[in-house]
Amino acid sequence: MSAVEPRRRRSARLAAGDLLPVQVRRLLVHELRAAASLGRWVARRKHGVRPGDHAAGYTSPQTALLYVLLCVSVIETIALAFLIPWPAVHLAMLVLDVYGVLQVLGLQAACVTRPHVVGADGSLRIRYGALFDLTVPADAIASARVDRRYPLGRLLTLSDDGVLDLIVAGQTAVTLELNHPVVFTRPLGSTGEARTIRFHADDPRALVGALYPRPAQKAV
Repeated sequence: MSAVEPRRRRSARLAAGDLLPVQVRRLLVHELRAAASLGRWVARRKHGVRPGDHAAGYTSPQTALLYVLLCVSVIETIALAFLIPWPAVHLAMLVLDVYGVLQVLGLQAACVTRPHVVGADGSLRIRYGALFDLTVPADAIASARVDRRYPLGRLLTLSDDGVLDLIVAGQTAVTLELNHPVVFTRPLGSTGEARTIRFHADDPRALVGALYPRPAQKAV
């Protein structure tokens, strides 16, 4: 391969970056990660969980809803196969329905394979599938407690006083107080600063316990 070829590839990547808005590029990355998560889901592999880490799932509140959406999409696909007489239209609708099914499965797979992670060093990685990923260093964590709330709003909401809610199916279960603000990135690329983070965990007590392990008792 000539030395010109790598330069051409780099130029092509830079040109694509200039042509595509950052929001579009991030959405494409999210979709690729969700697609890769389908393979991890089948293989039962977790992303970013090392030996000694504590993985905490957060999908329980949304699982039933996502599977209902999946069933509705499948039923719709079957119904349209009988109702639409035009092959071209039917094919287009089939492609869209299959894409929708893969989107739902990819979202669930990404959430299952990308859990929250309490690191062996005391850090906390808070995630939501391929859409949100924030690592809070151990020295930034002031306290963590089980705190069940049912806020209204989208997946991510940031209040004026710096409270970030990462909402799963209308609920959060852990409140994390910080020693200093941390910067986070929203799914489409904009950033914000959080002083308090509220997020969901299926077993919030286990997550908090992993952040504050009890000292080993001496044998008598």
